[in-house]
Amino acid sequence: MNRTPLQAVVLDWAGTTVDFGSRAPAQVFVEIFRARGVEITNEESREPMGMSKIAHIQAVTEMPRVAALWEQTHGRRPTAADVQSMYDDFLPMQREALRTGSDVIPGVPDAIEWCRQRGLKIGSSTGYTQALMEVVSPLASQQGYAPDALVCSDDVRQGRPAPFMNFRAAELLGVFPMSAVLVVDDTTVGIEAGRHAGSPTVAVTDTGNLMGLTAEQLAALDESEQQQRREAIRQKFIAAGADFVIPSVAQLPELIEQILSC
Repeated sequence: MNRTPLQAVVLDWAGTTVDFGSRAPAQVFVEIFRARGVEITNEESREPMGMSKIAHIQAVTEMPRVAALWEQTHGRRPTAADVQSMYDDFLPMQREALRTGSDVIPGVPDAIEWCRQRGLKIGSSTGYTQALMEVVSPLASQQGYAPDALVCSDDVRQGRPAPFMNFRAAELLGVFPMSAVLVVDDTTVGIEAGRHAGSPTVAVTDTGNLMGLTAEQLAALDESEQQQRREAIRQKFIAAGADFVIPSVAQLPELIEQILSC
């Protein structure tokens, strides 16, 4: 990792800073496929998480099991028109789900304030569109989280794992080089996007898509089960190129202190 002094942190939204467990989008993906007679699993719903939402839907339709079910139900494989139709249904359903699924994750406001006190700028990126973030951003702000810059999937020509949202966030923040921008995400494609941008990357395990549990569900697991799940997730993030892995953004200040002391 390049040890250029840090100037900024760019954080994902769902599963990283809001919506513990990234629950809101996962269920809507299940519902839009179910409405077309195709039952997808929670794991299939979550696998492409972090991409733009239309790319996410496309990726699910290309899964062999899902494509076979679709053909069995409809007599043909899913088409681009099917993907667009599901995306058109997804947007209002997701917007409604976000009204109650955008709670800021515990510890995030304090961690962000710590970063600001040390001169770090705060950017953000998301697979949500600007229209969806019109719901999320005000709710997060009311709970104490308001980044300096927001980049959505429809602000760039290609979403994650391409690096363009990170480039755009750095531009809005007025920071460079990208090695001075710490990218924080809860999905493997988000980590890949940070790596492609040339930035150091931080993956979060407990609050994100790969764990996929509410805070209460996670706390209900015994310590051994929690550790087993964390380790399995950590290995996936390391394979995706993560430089660091932490349980949640609440641990970000301690990690940054370690980075700056190197």
